Amino acid sequence: MRDLTPDPATLEPVETASRDELTALQLERLRASLRHMYEHVPLYRKRFDEAGLRPDDVRDLADLRAFPFTTKQDLRDAYPFGMLAVPREQALRVHASSGTTGSATLVAYTRRDLDTWADLVARSIRASGGRPGDVVHVAYGYGLFTGGLGAHYGAERLGCTVVPVSGGQTARQVQLIRELRPDVIMVTPSYLLAVLDEFRAQGHDPAASSLAVAICGAEPWTPGMRDEIEAAFDMHAVDIYGLSEVMGPGVANECVETKDGLHVWEDHFYPEVVDPVTGEPLPDGEWGELVLTTLTREASPVVRYRTRDLTRLLPGTARTFRRMEKVTGRSDDMVIVRGVNLFPTQVEELVLAMPGLAPHFRLVLSRPERLDLLTVEVEARPEAGTADRAAAGNRLEERVKQALGVSCVVDVREPGELPRSLGKIQRVLDRR
Repeated sequence: MRDLTPDPATLEPVETASRDELTALQLERLRASLRHMYEHVPLYRKRFDEAGLRPDDVRDLADLRAFPFTTKQDLRDAYPFGMLAVPREQALRVHASSGTTGSATLVAYTRRDLDTWADLVARSIRASGGRPGDVVHVAYGYGLFTGGLGAHYGAERLGCTVVPVSGGQTARQVQLIRELRPDVIMVTPSYLLAVLDEFRAQGHDPAASSLAVAICGAEPWTPGMRDEIEAAFDMHAVDIYGLSEVMGPGVANECVETKDGLHVWEDHFYPEVVDPVTGEPLPDGEWGELVLTTLTREASPVVRYRTRDLTRLLPGTARTFRRMEKVTGRSDDMVIVRGVNLFPTQVEELVLAMPGLAPHFRLVLSRPERLDLLTVEVEARPEAGTADRAAAGNRLEERVKQALGVSCVVDVREPGELPRSLGKIQRVLDRR
């Protein structure tokens, strides 16, 4: 793999500022953002008044924890423009959440919002190892989903050549990668595995491609999947994080030189981690639900938005900004099987460690009689013979029982048999 460590001279001053300097900037921007919400969003004025709070009551960043949470249901209830903090004609664009966990939510952007977003995605690509002049292959979906256009305008802002492929037409994706020789691919990790399969199906060596870095996001993925991608393509795979309710991709990003968690761009977003049940704030280093407050957003600002993503906050390393651990799952993705709580990423780690099995799987929940039944549908690797597939399936059943404490049935499928994701993959099919 290439050495993609950035030149320190290319970093923005805020990326290496002192914590004291960053804290002062955050406090100034937080108070301004809270005033903007209070003055222009009726829901926030009502909530702040009910809590007996005013924006200027925040004299320290810790004071933010007294303010009420914002939830996805709040945004759904306000659909389409009830949370808009500027006149509608000042909103140059709208996007919507993917709707994978329920009804979609609508968010809006002013010109300054779009500029900020482009700047932060450009910062994220640079942190990932991208450089001005690189060719960037964007395989995130375009449209109301924020992934495609967010990546597109960020890459252009950095000075890259953008190939706006979007999702789907996987054979065409491979053709374009081979012909246009991009340096960077921006894609969901599950779809990158589908691209990998297509490289091999066409008889091409993915490690011989021009790709130097994959910037993967929009869904939880494990270190094991990173290892699979990096080994197959001989490239770096880094994590990007974002959500439309807060901005889109580019809220946080891994730095390619460390790959030790995602640095939250804290000059624009203030992160907290809370107990997902009680909502009580947790100290840095403890696992819980990520909560984000926008510091600079004009059209659709949010205060203490509950993301439902599970992670923890850690000190900065490659940058001053604090890091968030790779998201292990979502509190609303948790599966309960006969009283045992588990996340798809836990099963993914076991699948990836199992020779003979490919990283294409899904959990199917049913209740044929009185008890829940968990079936893990997983594809075999093409080179695995019939006996190897059966043995791998038996071993996976044992490992799930040992590691996660729940019995399951493993159904080993033919390569390519399970549905392929063009965006966020559906890991759980609940038929109960």
